[in-house]
Amino acid sequence: MRELFENTPPDDPIEATRRSARTALRRRFYDKATTVALADGHAVRLDGKPVRTPARRVLAAPTLALAEAIAAEWQAQQDVIDPAKMPLTRLANAIIDGVADAPQPVADEIAKYLASDLVFYRAGSPPGLVERQARHWDLILDWARQGLGAEFKLGEGVVYAAQPQASLAAARADIPDEPWRLGAVHAITTLTGSALIALAMARGALSADAAWQAAHVDEDWNIAQWGRDEMAMARRDFRSAEFQAAATVLACCP
Repeated sequence: MRELFENTPPDDPIEATRRSARTALRRRFYDKATTVALADGHAVRLDGKPVRTPARRVLAAPTLALAEAIAAEWQAQQDVIDPAKMPLTRLANAIIDGVADAPQPVADEIAKYLASDLVFYRAGSPPGLVERQARHWDLILDWARQGLGAEFKLGEGVVYAAQPQASLAAARADIPDEPWRLGAVHAITTLTGSALIALAMARGALSADAAWQAAHVDEDWNIAQWGRDEMAMARRDFRSAEFQAAATVLACCP
């Protein structure tokens, strides 16, 4: 099955649909997706046969709960196997093939977000947006200050706000080492634009719902003022599925 997952679907549901149309999806050929215990985790099986990642590694997870969640995604496929509808499997493939053997570049990319994190940059007006940003983002900064010992500075608009090196180092030290949690934190960071949101989620200081709301404060404000754009909402739904997959990894790999 690895050929179906060799090109990760783009972060765009329209392009994902177009790609699916260009690439013939394989018909579902198995009856049941299950899991089996291994020496170092739990593997997904299709009618008892192993599933391989694009790099030909065994699709397996460190915990039974996570392996069962991945297997459930395979079980949910209908007539064809559509990778665009399997965000947890895609994330698992990325972690197994791209994070496990080279965690440092992944951690470094998360650290880059810390220097210009979403929650640092505030609007000067209108008052409703200023209040909404403060309500969702100040609690994240409070957690960073109390939980990490990291005090960050705020900026207005897009003017760069340099952050204290000691605070960046303290937050950097909280980036997970374990590949699955690291991969999930990286996914959440890139989806939300905030490493602090991702780290707070990983620590259990921020729920998935609260994290998603915090990441979309500006977007939700614009929707409230100007209405919904259906294409933008389709993209948001697609990203939400990716986000939920990363949240599942964190929940299943404490």
